[in-house]
Amino acid sequence: MTIFRLMHRIMAAITLASCCFLVNAGEPEQTKANSLSEQADDIKQKVEQEQLQKARDAAMQTQEREKKVLKRQESTDWQSEQKQKAQQQFNQRESREQKYLREAREAANKEQKIPKP
Repeated sequence: MTIFRLMHRIMAAITLASCCFLVNAGEPEQTKANSLSEQADDIKQKVEQEQLQKARDAAMQTQEREKKVLKRQESTDWQSEQKQKAQQQFNQRESREQKYLREAREAANKEQKIPKP
């Protein structure tokens, strides 16, 4: 509820209270005071309930935003895992390549015995 609506309700409540005051002008002062007091209490309770509902709604929206943020963070964890796996595969390929190159150098450095016919 916007501030404008809240102000509108408060103004309506004040207008209602003043109308009741004018209508009940012929009653004794104590009855007027009790009636106004009861009306003010009713208005106060309604406003409090509206504010509580707003607070609940805001809390739920906050929780929803937190869930969205956590989901995004979890997806980031998945991405980092994928990067680590890719890095491991790259390192394995590189070590295999190094192994093949080392074996090729060793084979080239070996003296080969050619059988004599």
